[in-house]
Amino acid sequence: MSSKKHLTQPKVSFKEINKIAIPAIIAGIAEPLISLSDIAIIGNVEENAVEALAATGIVGSFLSAIIWIVAQTKTAISALVSQHLGSNRLHAVKTLIPQTIVFNLLLSIVIYFTTAFFAEIIFSAYNAEGLILDYTKSYYRIRALGYPLTLVTFAIFGVFRGLQNTLWAMKCSLVGGAVNIGLDFLLVYGIEGFIPPMHLEGAAIASVIAQAVMLAMALYYFFIKTPFHLKLSFKINPNLKPLIFMAANLFLRTLALNIAIYLANAYATDYGKNYIAAQSILMNIWLFFSFFIDGYANAGNAIGGRLLGAKSYTKLWMLSKDISKYAIIIALLLAGICFALYDEIGLIFNKDAQVLALFTSVFWIVLVMQPINAIAFMFDGIFKGLGEAKYLRNVLLIATFIGFWPTLLLFDWLGFKLYAIWIAFFVWMLIRSSALVFQFRSKYLNRT
Repeated sequence: MSSKKHLTQPKVSFKEINKIAIPAIIAGIAEPLISLSDIAIIGNVEENAVEALAATGIVGSFLSAIIWIVAQTKTAISALVSQHLGSNRLHAVKTLIPQTIVFNLLLSIVIYFTTAFFAEIIFSAYNAEGLILDYTKSYYRIRALGYPLTLVTFAIFGVFRGLQNTLWAMKCSLVGGAVNIGLDFLLVYGIEGFIPPMHLEGAAIASVIAQAVMLAMALYYFFIKTPFHLKLSFKINPNLKPLIFMAANLFLRTLALNIAIYLANAYATDYGKNYIAAQSILMNIWLFFSFFIDGYANAGNAIGGRLLGAKSYTKLWMLSKDISKYAIIIALLLAGICFALYDEIGLIFNKDAQVLALFTSVFWIVLVMQPINAIAFMFDGIFKGLGEAKYLRNVLLIATFIGFWPTLLLFDWLGFKLYAIWIAFFVWMLIRSSALVFQFRSKYLNRT
């Protein structure tokens, strides 16, 4: 279907949205599924299962923080590619792609050596100590070898999304996830007489190999399917400066986001090993839901940027309504399934009675907040596609430092412990969703 025909239709069709959203959902859930599989496998080892689970949760939280923060060039490049696609000017960003990928590669190498060297200081800041601290250091130093692989892959995925194609990223993520889970079983538990059990280090090695497989596949699709190349031009593309500014604002936005997650894990660790183990399960399920719902946010990102480039504001407004509706339905379905299997879900990840009691006492808050999360994620994705990075930055700073942190301090002081963390997250998401809806209505409703 031609772009001209797209623009004459009254709104973006359900089929067109799902063509981007469904592969994005599948690709998106592959990442948290890898973390959940690590937690499920490691949480059931015979030796020091609670300490190993706690270490996995802490490292997973820190890894996500770093990757989310520095991978904002993925979102920035997706927005620029989709806007240039909408205005039929893809040629203007051809030299930008290799420059962005090289930037990501160099940045990831610097981050690896810096964080690996200071691993003990970093994880001590999470209140990890003793065996948990030892586990976090050894696990992280292997897992973090995947930084260059992941950040280059993410930059390429950003190009794919800008071109309105999430199918290629889905295929890469599915294969990577399957490789990771298969190697988890082989390397964590071992095969008697062939492969010795490697415990946490085996899970870390499995993740790095899976990331390498994903990068190899992403490069294949990049060279075969896209109009771009990796020939580096030393003449700086004029779009590089706007991309860096957009990425910098998104960097600060994601930094604020991860400060909230850091505080949650630091407080949980301070409450005791059973609390951080339960928090690790809760957080990874929350992230799984987030990535699942985020498929429609990716559709909003890719299509919204294209519609902005084409100045099709009526379709943009209709798009926001439709994808919000679809995301809320998905959020309610996921929450409903979890309520139906409420007691069984915790048993997948750990068998310790104290950990499970803490998990089940708080899990309902995670489920109740899902429709609010859906609205926040939808408009977050649309605003990224529109290049509204500065506003997104301000919303997250306010939500974290005026919403999340004071709420956490108050309810922690009242002795609510894990409840304090998840009440703070609830307030955090309410601020994010309401601020984004208000701004979008103010800016785009009158243009329709």
